[in-house]
Amino acid sequence: MEHEEELLELSERLGDACRRRTAKVTTAESCTGGGVAVAITDIAGSSDYFETGYVTYADGAKRRLLKVSGSLLGGYGAVSQEAVEAMVKGACLDSGADIGVAVSGIAGPEGGSDEKPVGTVWFAWGDASRQQAERHVFEGDRRAVRRQAVKVALEGLIRWLEK
Repeated sequence: MEHEEELLELSERLGDACRRRTAKVTTAESCTGGGVAVAITDIAGSSDYFETGYVTYADGAKRRLLKVSGSLLGGYGAVSQEAVEAMVKGACLDSGADIGVAVSGIAGPEGGSDEKPVGTVWFAWGDASRQQAERHVFEGDRRAVRRQAVKVALEGLIRWLEK
């Protein structure tokens, strides 16, 4: 329950920041499966600043909807700095949003490797022309990894808007 209240507070702060800057926000999500969009739209009136979110769980969806190149995905993988930067750029271009967040990771319990262990999540925040990416490795089960990723995604959007 405490986690839900924390996400609600972050979503309210994000809404306030979007309204102050008259900014539209979008999401491009893989491992969070739409969790960031759910948190944003938990706020009444969020349609003022949130119109479009993308859940691109499979590489084919990343290519089709966000225009992430197949060669980029083949070369770096979906869980990479390059992929999330391309995802947020594509989401902003397609939606017309002023700012976006992209999230791609390995929530587990399977799918990890030595290079990218379970819990590895890449984030990118930005717009159509510039992006900033971060890699986190979260502890816990699938649900815990996803919850922590939603929190970091929201915090990053707030930071970007408050720069």
